[in-house]
Amino acid sequence: MKAYLNKTIPALAVGTMLLAAACNSTSQKSAANQGVSDATSQGLSDTANIAAKNFEKEIEGKPVRLYSLKNKFGSKALVTNFGGRLVGLFVPDKAGKLVDVVAGFDRIDGYQKSTEPYFGATIGRYGNRIAKGQFNLDGKAYKIFTNNGLNTLHGGKKGYQDVVWEATQPDAQTLALQYLSKDMEEGFPGNLKVTVTYTLTDDNALKINYKATTDKKTIVNLTNHAFFNLNGSASGSILNHLLEINADKYTPVDSTLIPSGKIEAVKGTPFDFTKAKTIGKDIELKNLQLANGKGYDHNFVLNPHGANDAVAVVTGDKTGILMRVYTDQPGLQFYSGNFMQSKNTMKGNHKDDFRTAFALETQHFPDSPNQPSFPTTVLKPGETYQSQSVYQFSVAK
Repeated sequence: MKAYLNKTIPALAVGTMLLAAACNSTSQKSAANQGVSDATSQGLSDTANIAAKNFEKEIEGKPVRLYSLKNKFGSKALVTNFGGRLVGLFVPDKAGKLVDVVAGFDRIDGYQKSTEPYFGATIGRYGNRIAKGQFNLDGKAYKIFTNNGLNTLHGGKKGYQDVVWEATQPDAQTLALQYLSKDMEEGFPGNLKVTVTYTLTDDNALKINYKATTDKKTIVNLTNHAFFNLNGSASGSILNHLLEINADKYTPVDSTLIPSGKIEAVKGTPFDFTKAKTIGKDIELKNLQLANGKGYDHNFVLNPHGANDAVAVVTGDKTGILMRVYTDQPGLQFYSGNFMQSKNTMKGNHKDDFRTAFALETQHFPDSPNQPSFPTTVLKPGETYQSQSVYQFSVAK
């Protein structure tokens, strides 16, 4: 297995220096159109015919486009600069057919109107939840918008999923996105300059690199909220997918999905994925934590891991597509699609039905700013936040 991270990473450490492509503020329309509308000629799944023109729009005076990344073997990733979203990801199954493994929409209006705002999106300034929408830095209290009951989720009322990123495509396999999150945007201090770089490698890995700097002490926790179904984005339930997570512990939550502050062993609980099992095997067991999350919606405390250590492995039961997840982050949020409610019509003309997609979000822990025992998410002026997520695809043997 190729080394995706550039040195051994303790599980409770901030990521080391990782590759981040430089980008400028020029959107490249020609690059956006290249290779998008030719999808049907390659025997892809029925979600493949996504027209680039369906994503050409101005939002808040900024141009939105659809960008296509393609490797030498024909695998493809589609990304829009509206929300830095992964729109489609086409990888080969056991029969050699390219299958779209990411749930999403075939036009920009779908993302704007969706009742689920996070499909495929870049998440920030703080991924996951912050209790009661408040935290303290150096004795100063900060209040942020509460958009998830009493709590803040994924950055507040207008997180990074709703902004237009400046895009540059330096080559056929790379897209760099840049956004300036201004001081006190959504209540967060500091002008935060963020760069997110998508790279589709020739060994079928989608790499997402995050980089950020600030001019004022702040908190940062960036991730991506791709909704995966390895049988294909319109193929139904994910409960028969096999899942393994390299985590002996997790962070239990209360009824509002805020961590209690405890770190508990997964052994003997439905949260034990240390050996591969189907997502659905224990999901209906009588368990307070499963009841709180309406299934799995929990942060797993990753075991110490290095460059060649997958922190999670998932296999689609129908396609044989196998996805390995690599990261330098200390946590992984596993979400089993519990709040999907058949309210949105997705690519392939299907609904976002209950548990038809899952997410594996690399991250620091939820509510870390209010949990002194958790790894810190504080970023200071002069420091650089850097993080990486890798989703690498192959076929199960």
